[in-house]
Amino acid sequence: MPAPPLEIHDMTVAYHRKPVLWDIDLVAPEGQLIGIIGPNGAGKSTLIKAVLGLAPLASGQVRIYGLPYAQQRHLVGYVPQRETVDWDFPVTALDVVMMGTYGRLGWFRRPGAAERRLAQSCLEKVGMQGYAPRQIQQLSGGQQQRIFLARALAQDAHIYFMDEPFAGVDAATEQAIVTLLQSLRDGGKTVFVVHHELQSVRNYFDFVILLNLRLVAAGPTATTFTRQNLQQTYGGRLTILEEAAEAVRLGEPPR
Repeated sequence: MPAPPLEIHDMTVAYHRKPVLWDIDLVAPEGQLIGIIGPNGAGKSTLIKAVLGLAPLASGQVRIYGLPYAQQRHLVGYVPQRETVDWDFPVTALDVVMMGTYGRLGWFRRPGAAERRLAQSCLEKVGMQGYAPRQIQQLSGGQQQRIFLARALAQDAHIYFMDEPFAGVDAATEQAIVTLLQSLRDGGKTVFVVHHELQSVRNYFDFVILLNLRLVAAGPTATTFTRQNLQQTYGGRLTILEEAAEAVRLGEPPR
């Protein structure tokens, strides 16, 4: 039986000796669009960073297709939170996307015509082909997010981790991103997405991971994204979130 795209066993992560994730056990299915859901401070971004070796494990292990991440790095694409990126760095949109090809080139080869064509194709897939020569800092937040998605596409990964790709984008950009993620899923890729908006979870994701320092539940959205599991994940904050969502639906000002 082939190894799953992601296995986590007994994973604990601590910052300055303070645990921020406790005893996580998780096996994720292949070819699914997977939402990582939980309140602020629940450890959602930390989970991704720990998988990618960007946050040290206090205990436990992570396997990508049965092997440590260091051996499977070429199979993984990552889109970080937009606010963690230095947007003042003087590179063009095309330069950023071409960075996604570096992993397959190795240390000593420079990107050539083939990599440039691939980068331009990835820009086209996210509707940004006309912005290739623009400096990245000149783009809007939504446009920058699309550029980073194009960079991830250029990696041609098997498994993708995306940390809040919908944060700060308009509705049209969000829908374009969703369509892109669904096309990756339909192509057999496995995509993990840190996501905050509870109203859209059922429409966007096949599988959900409900997290609040510990793993509350993980499974198919239809059977796992339940009020009981959400109550365990959010506690008293769930009612506030539901009231805010209803106010938005009715066009009322937030309380």
